[in-house]
Amino acid sequence: MAHPVQLRAELLELTPIGAYHRMVLRAPGVAERVRPGHFAALAVGGPDSSMLLRRAFSLHRADPALETVSLVLADHGRGTRELLRHRPGDLVDLIAPLGTAFPLPTGPLTALLVAGDYGGAPLFPLAERIKAAGGSVGFILGAATAGRLYGVEQAQALTPDVLVTTEDGSSGIKGQVTLPLAEALKAIGAQALYSCGPLGLLAEVTGIATAEGVRSFCAVEADMACGVGVCLTCVLPVVGEDGVSRFARTCVDGPCFDGSRIRWSDVGGVPEDLYGASAMGLS
Repeated sequence: MAHPVQLRAELLELTPIGAYHRMVLRAPGVAERVRPGHFAALAVGGPDSSMLLRRAFSLHRADPALETVSLVLADHGRGTRELLRHRPGDLVDLIAPLGTAFPLPTGPLTALLVAGDYGGAPLFPLAERIKAAGGSVGFILGAATAGRLYGVEQAQALTPDVLVTTEDGSSGIKGQVTLPLAEALKAIGAQALYSCGPLGLLAEVTGIATAEGVRSFCAVEADMACGVGVCLTCVLPVVGEDGVSRFARTCVDGPCFDGSRIRWSDVGGVPEDLYGASAMGLS
């Protein structure tokens, strides 16, 4: 359990990084609770704004010594544009850390880390944890075009095993991250795959990893209205350890899941065998 804290965090830095921005916040009591895969929910627009819902972002870095956390933002709409108007010294209403983090290895592990666009923000501290436990990592980082790539230099600082893909061929291999995935898993002898991104991409990545006999863990990108498990707008059909399928809340039970337990083909619907479906009159 993440044990989140709500506070008004001081903005220390808002720096452009290619197509994105890095936001660094001073957030006492937060950084020491953060694990790779946790996320933060930020209020936007102030107390008089019509934008009532918080915006959720993966936590990129956490420094307990400096009491700081950092996030990577993209200009996606009114909410993020409002956040990008902030200047150092401003206060941002923050709830963090939220969600369930990636499972961390207890010993040496060879892992392939895969992400599209800036979705890979939480993968870099995860890679550092894996290496600190005596393991090794490889990366596949993709985007539609070279200008939308994120973290290539960070990945190269951690391992020589870095592949880049772009859909338009402007950098690296032309295609999506799934194109070289099976071969990359074999090349490094991966025992686990960790991925971040939209549902469609994660479904494909999980399918390939499963076919190769590799465990797949994924951080799901989903629209969240509350971020704390109340509104149930971010549910996914997930098979439990008891073999029973239930709706799991991405914001609380995730965003990090064992990808093989998500019923990808049923996302967006209510499977007839889902626990509770008969009581809802849906079977």
